[in-house]
Amino acid sequence: MPYFFFDTSGLAKRYQLETGSSRLVDLFATPSGRFLVSDLGILETRSALAMKVRTGESDASGALDANRRFGLDLANGLLHNVAVTRAHFAIANTLVLRHGLTRRMRTLDALQLAVAMDLRDRGEMDLFVVSDRILQDLATLEGLPVLNPEIE
Repeated sequence: MPYFFFDTSGLAKRYQLETGSSRLVDLFATPSGRFLVSDLGILETRSALAMKVRTGESDASGALDANRRFGLDLANGLLHNVAVTRAHFAIANTLVLRHGLTRRMRTLDALQLAVAMDLRDRGEMDLFVVSDRILQDLATLEGLPVLNPEIE
C-alpha cells in the first residue's frame, strides 16, 4: 500500500484548480493508496483556500465548496490525519538549526518536514507531495522521496 504525505502546497491543488491539479487526480486514483495530512496541514489548507479568495484567485462560493469537499475527504477517511507531536517540534528545531542560516526555513515548513521525516522513518510514507520549491529542496536534502505535482 503506497503512502502519500501532503504538504499544503501539494494538497490544495486537489480543491482549487491550479497547475498540478491534474496530477493529483491521478495520484488519488492510486489503488490502495493511503493519503496523509498533518494537523498543521489541515489548518494550512483551510487558510490557503481563504487566501485565494482574498487574492481574487477564487470567490467565496468556490472556497466554501472547496472547504466542504476537503471536510468530506477528512470525514470519509480518504485523508488520514497525522497528529503533530512534541517530537516533531524537536525535529523541526533541529531542522531550523541545520538549514536556517543558509536557506529559507519557515517554522511551519520545518514542522511539516519533521512530520514527513518521522513518517518515512516509520515506513509510513513513500512520497512527500509538495509544490513549494524551497520545501521540496529541503526535503530532498533530508533524503525524502518527493513528488511535485507541478513538474511533469
